[in-house]
Amino acid sequence: MADLATPTTAAPDTAVDPTNWTCPAPVRDQPVVVMGHGGGGALSAELIDQVFAPAYGNPTLAGLADSAVLDLAGARLAFSTDSYVVRPLFFPGGSLGDLAVNGTVNDLAMSGARPAYLSTAFILEEGVEIAVVERVARALGTAAEAAGVTVATGDTKVVESGHGDGVYVTTAGVGVVPDGVDIRPQRARPGDAVIVSGPIGLHGVAIMSVREGLEFGVEIASDTAPLAGLVATMLEVTPDIHVLRDPTRGGLAASLNEIARASGTGVRLNERAIPVPEEVANACGFLGLDPLYVANEGRLVAFVPPEQAEAVLAAMHTHPHGTGAVVVGRCVEDHPGMVVVATGLGGTRVVDLPLGEQLPRIC
Repeated sequence: MADLATPTTAAPDTAVDPTNWTCPAPVRDQPVVVMGHGGGGALSAELIDQVFAPAYGNPTLAGLADSAVLDLAGARLAFSTDSYVVRPLFFPGGSLGDLAVNGTVNDLAMSGARPAYLSTAFILEEGVEIAVVERVARALGTAAEAAGVTVATGDTKVVESGHGDGVYVTTAGVGVVPDGVDIRPQRARPGDAVIVSGPIGLHGVAIMSVREGLEFGVEIASDTAPLAGLVATMLEVTPDIHVLRDPTRGGLAASLNEIARASGTGVRLNERAIPVPEEVANACGFLGLDPLYVANEGRLVAFVPPEQAEAVLAAMHTHPHGTGAVVVGRCVEDHPGMVVVATGLGGTRVVDLPLGEQLPRIC
């Protein structure tokens, strides 16, 4: 048998080119952008750390929160922007238009802000049907009304056929941060209760099922929803919520790793307490995925002082988007910067930051 490590018969014009190889986990020293750079994991973090942060370099950006909190003319404003390139445009439980509103509204809410205004920009590919654009736009308008925000300005561009994927949307949002609220990942403290607002993994699995034509015996719908009202309900109990994050790209695992590293603390989860719906668990088992890394679009994770945890949890249960809220773990002094899970078998496993993205283009 020929030595597989030493090809000897390839002609010059058919020589093996390793730069064209692909693998499930892209290597880190990529000279070009790969899909993993948009996945919310280690490659995304490296792109931010090595390209964007040095290019912009300012203290406001350095916090790397879901939204920046700005002092402007005596008011504390939260400001956030995001782009949405999901495929397909419409899926069980939502659409590109819903995501474009809810994603930005939720980023503002994760700073404790009351969202007020959005801008929106549509990038349209030549040849896309006007009826499709109208359907996305109407979904966006309906979602904005439901979230209580005004779409105050916008823009539209068209690119040549083959240079887009139908419709892309970018939204930016502004909200007002109440006095006495200081929510950011650096404020996590040992002893904090880690609360998840409801079942995880629904959005990522819903997108995958439609995109790949998979059936799991039951329709799995996205959880996309605006969370500002839920956050306001929590803040009525106490303004001293330490951290809020919406675990979108990279799922709960990515969000918790980011918080642990920013605060220099550890996070310990109880596997049996993590709310993974049966249909998500079954789908992830079939696809070889870990639900902790699957995207959500209508869930939040909160770090709450232990003495306030019970009251905050009770308040969350009174809100439609928090009825499934549970304590899933604690912030600890041990293993700073790391997230671990106590398994149902009595062991412990490390939950690391994902390298790339398990489910590409989920938002």
